[in-house]
Amino acid sequence: MKIYEPVAARDVAFLGLGVMGYPMAGHLVRAGHRVRVYNRTPAKAEKWVGEYGGASGATPRAVAEGADIVFACVGNDDDLRSVTLGKTGAFAGMKPGAIFVDHTTASAEVARELAAAARERGLEFIDAPVSGGNLGAINGALTVMCGGNSAAFTVIQPIAMAFAKAVTLLGESGAGQLAKMVNQIAIASLVQGLAEAIAFGEKAGLDMKAVLGVIGKGAAQSWQMDNRGPTMIEGKFDFGFAVDWMRKDLGLVLDEAKRNSARLPVTALVDQFYADIQAQGGNRLDTSSLIKRLR
Repeated sequence: MKIYEPVAARDVAFLGLGVMGYPMAGHLVRAGHRVRVYNRTPAKAEKWVGEYGGASGATPRAVAEGADIVFACVGNDDDLRSVTLGKTGAFAGMKPGAIFVDHTTASAEVARELAAAARERGLEFIDAPVSGGNLGAINGALTVMCGGNSAAFTVIQPIAMAFAKAVTLLGESGAGQLAKMVNQIAIASLVQGLAEAIAFGEKAGLDMKAVLGVIGKGAAQSWQMDNRGPTMIEGKFDFGFAVDWMRKDLGLVLDEAKRNSARLPVTALVDQFYADIQAQGGNRLDTSSLIKRLR
């Protein structure tokens, strides 16, 4: 059970009630904050209010008005612009000094763009992508990587701990998104390596559950091995983070690599392996489905 550290109650808003945002906003209520929510599909917001209380609004601006902190977790750069900018966007309703915290996995470029737009309005913007998937959101155990102003971070850090186990400032605007890209590079190559190891062991006639039990106590151990190795063996691929979303994230990574001249040959290759899974109709399978190519 999540234990919430005592913090002063705040008026907060949450934009985007998908598989991540829905439980994240719920944790904010459980931690004692006054929460208003917005979702592109109003029925989802009404369901959330029925479960947690609080209130919903018809536009991002409506729920952002009067809030000390506005959290968001939407799909991509364009979705993020749609909930922040324009007459119905959150920035138009936020009071001076309020802080916008973006948990979307987006580009570093859009983080810097929106940070600049926020400053022009007397607001603060923190890019704060998360790692931990749907289960991490449900359990309040996400890892949050942040970029932005240190004073604003000091305000939001204890509030975000309602749904996190770690909230860390890594630099100026865009640093959080860049750190999430590092995270996805590491995961993509690790999952492919794990898939190849299991497929090899199966071809060799080994009891792979027993093998993972042994090597998982040594240098090969990882979260992916502990949590996705057994489900790979069983052919179960419905554990959260979908192939479509990983390809979106790896697209951000590869675009950024073009800008900074980083060489990512393995990441580019694994991205194409995920494209193979999509071509097989596996768009909504979780990322461990890479092993399907090898069987």
